Amino acid sequence: MSVLPITANDLPNGLTSVTSGSKSPALASIWAGIVPGIVLVAMITSVAYSARSLSGFALFSPMILAVVAGMIYSNVLGTPAHAKAGIAFSQRRLLRLAIVLLGFQLTLGQVAGIGLSGVGIVAATLGATFLFTVTLGRLIGVDAKLAQLIAAGTSICGASAIVATNIVTDARDEDVTYAVAAITLFGTVAMLGFPLLAPLLGLDQHAFGLWAGASIHEVAQVIGAGFQNGALAGETATIAKLTRVAMLAPMVIALGLMARRGRADASAAKPPMPWFVGAFVGVVALNSLISIPAQVHSAIALAAQVMLTMGLAAMGLQADISQLRSRGLRPLMLALSAFVFIAAFSLTLVELV
Repeated sequence: MSVLPITANDLPNGLTSVTSGSKSPALASIWAGIVPGIVLVAMITSVAYSARSLSGFALFSPMILAVVAGMIYSNVLGTPAHAKAGIAFSQRRLLRLAIVLLGFQLTLGQVAGIGLSGVGIVAATLGATFLFTVTLGRLIGVDAKLAQLIAAGTSICGASAIVATNIVTDARDEDVTYAVAAITLFGTVAMLGFPLLAPLLGLDQHAFGLWAGASIHEVAQVIGAGFQNGALAGETATIAKLTRVAMLAPMVIALGLMARRGRADASAAKPPMPWFVGAFVGVVALNSLISIPAQVHSAIALAAQVMLTMGLAAMGLQADISQLRSRGLRPLMLALSAFVFIAAFSLTLVELV
């Protein structure tokens, strides 16, 4: 009985390298590309969190500090080629997972807590601000994708909304970085300025909380401004803000439909609803139905923030400062106009209601 020799071609895929005692090409690619990139992103993220302990940096969220740190690193030292795969992984996969985890911060009961009029104010403010920003951007000559990012960041939930919207709009990394920086700037102004305006405007705690939650950009900024005027104001502001976060899903779906309709091959285009949007809605529903321990909630919230920060650090690593300069002042003026509009529009509705 003769035995036929077995060659490498006779082995299943991936086993050739195992028999030879070496790693498979796929595993080697992971270790050579993804891991170094994630390590670099994690280092930038650590710098961002550490910088918050320094005097003058406590007002900024780790996300914006991570963007800045990533930009400084890439534009001064350069981004290593072998780290690009891991940076891309952080920018895409980690960000989408973080957005899903944001759903654990919201329940349907919390939305009901601000009442039908409160939900109406939040929804009307969101829609009007988005349309105003996109329209003004078109009139003053701001790139349509950048205008959409600024509109989403202003009207919904800051950096998180910009990241989620960009998955549909597919803008350049420099546009995302510009939008995050502009939104963070004016959100910080609102966080510091709105509590000072409350006595002048004659707003009680409920009204102020509703105004802050409906108009200030980032969740952390809303909490910071709301609780400066009392516990009731802080709680109302947080619920109103999380209601805006819940509206991230329908907004992304709407933008996806618009993008699909604008393509010549719309019939062959992918479904406009990214997987993470459906997962976000599912997590909100799950969080509304079951009781999750407070410690688990805190751990999930921290994980979501860290992953968002890592994703934005990755964007900073791929941002070119010269490209940012080329955008000029028009996008900044658009972000300022959007900030003024959302503050005035939401305040008007709060006063009327």
